[in-house]
Amino acid sequence: MDDRQLTEAGLAATGEGRVLLLACGALAHEILALKRANGWSHMDLHCLPAILHNTPEKITPAVIAAAEKHRAAYDRVFVVYADCGTGGALQHACAELGVEMVPGPHCYSFFEGNDVFTTHEDSNVTAFFLTDFLTRQFEAFVIKPLGLDRHPELRDMYFGNYETLVYLAQTDDPGLTDKARAAADRLGLAFERRFTGYGDLASELAKRA
Repeated sequence: MDDRQLTEAGLAATGEGRVLLLACGALAHEILALKRANGWSHMDLHCLPAILHNTPEKITPAVIAAAEKHRAAYDRVFVVYADCGTGGALQHACAELGVEMVPGPHCYSFFEGNDVFTTHEDSNVTAFFLTDFLTRQFEAFVIKPLGLDRHPELRDMYFGNYETLVYLAQTDDPGLTDKARAAADRLGLAFERRFTGYGDLASELAKRA
């Protein structure tokens, strides 16, 4: 599965299964891995473009449109987004649609586990987070949208209040760790790696299996 496609276009549902997982493209690899590992063939996956994370005001309308388009073909729809910067709008929309969603402020929180994430509350204030997907797509999500490829002098304006880049690792991949550390160096931030695995994503999907 191509990360660029997941970033820009997402992933279309196959129309097979009883439960539709309506998710962010940044979670596709992890959701598919959990489906394979647990034999959840009754779950279908439809992903919206991951780049919507850069414009969170577009997430809620996109989720509503996708849910309304696909829900008739499934017994249930489960939204695999957290709040993700929507200011509560996504939760409100899901309640109106009568569908559930993953609890938590964002994917960084539920990957680490919402309870664990809150224990780092003080240090998280000055942390910039990457996941496996965001590490692979660092240029597409961070460098190019902020214009840092053309104007590296803007680094202080965007990241002057950050102290640490925290890499939440879903897999134990030395190559990705090296890429995340290089991203921290590029942004002039200290580097921290926390191995999370799939965190609450696994348990939340298991509840709907």
